[in-house]
Amino acid sequence: MRVLYIATSFPEPEKGATIYTDLAEALYEAGHEVTVAVSEQARNKQKTEMKKERGFDVLRIVTGNYYDVGLIEKGITTLKIPILMKQGITKYLGNKEFDLILFEAPPVTNAGLVAWAKKKYNCPSYLMLKDIFPQNAVDLGIIKNNSLVYKYFLSKEKRLYRTADIIGSMSAANMDYILKHNPWLDSGKVEIFPNTKKITTLYKTNKLIMRNKFNIPDDACVFVFGGNMGKPQYIDLLCSAVKECKNEKGVFFLFIGRGTERYKLEKTIREYNIKNALAIENLPRIEYEQIIKECDVGLIILDPRFTIPNYPSRILSYMEYSKPVLAATDRVSDLKDLIEEVQCGEWVWSGDTSAFISKIKEMSKMNELQIKGINGRKYIEKYLTVENSVDLLNKHFN
Repeated sequence: MRVLYIATSFPEPEKGATIYTDLAEALYEAGHEVTVAVSEQARNKQKTEMKKERGFDVLRIVTGNYYDVGLIEKGITTLKIPILMKQGITKYLGNKEFDLILFEAPPVTNAGLVAWAKKKYNCPSYLMLKDIFPQNAVDLGIIKNNSLVYKYFLSKEKRLYRTADIIGSMSAANMDYILKHNPWLDSGKVEIFPNTKKITTLYKTNKLIMRNKFNIPDDACVFVFGGNMGKPQYIDLLCSAVKECKNEKGVFFLFIGRGTERYKLEKTIREYNIKNALAIENLPRIEYEQIIKECDVGLIILDPRFTIPNYPSRILSYMEYSKPVLAATDRVSDLKDLIEEVQCGEWVWSGDTSAFISKIKEMSKMNELQIKGINGRKYIEKYLTVENSVDLLNKHFN
């Protein structure tokens, strides 16, 4: 099968991996011909180019900055992406043939681009739905309900669903939400396509290399939060926890990543002179994996105002490295159902700050952390490997 994957994020091999690079690699290793066309941030590359990465062709089309920028710049880039992507695909991939267009959302504005690609290459498309926009922006107060901006993006969302031949939702609650709020959709074209990743072999080690590097106490229970730190991640809750636990000697907080809300954590740590918390930027993949191994509990935080059922992919890394999770999310996410079913951690409503802080203190002294972590590892090995995603795509298109 010849796959054109239209991506919004696809890091170069030396800069790390994501669930998207894992899927592309797995498709390639399964014998499929993979070509990736990704919108590249202007800060990373000056001009469009295509080269071999991970064994297959990756076309990096410079479109503008989308991540870690203000809403205005992000909005302008979102509108530019389809236009510049069409130009790049036409120039570099115009003579190729494809059997499947694979793409993700957000952004919803790629519907026209995918519809154009489907017509150009005369093949079906598969949407990996990773967020529900614009409702998520309404929930967070970024866009007003029924405003002109909301109506514009709502029309784009509906076109996105019409364009896709099959829509892969992250979870059962996610799929039910889509069908309930889009009754015109054929339920047969919507299925569960969970977040998956390439699973590494675990090797036992007693070395605390990264703890020593960052002066993290050997005997502390380390709560790690890795990934984007934007508005959906409700960084205010983490700031409250850091302040309330500043005198808890058995607790340490480690925050790894970037995002528009990251400054709040840095400001809190600095202004309150907090010694048991550290915020660092993105690490090389080897160092990130090592530090996750050395931590004790993985944190997942979502804003309590969400009415859409999110399913953060960061839980995969925690489960992969046998780390129990502490999730503080909205009430509609079925992430809490997974945690309860698998017994791989704890869940609280993110609107209850005191419950979250109490759970941190409780887990820092919990004897069952290792058991909960092993439960998560067993589950991901069985249900959330990237090979499962390849099998789902093969079922439809191979």
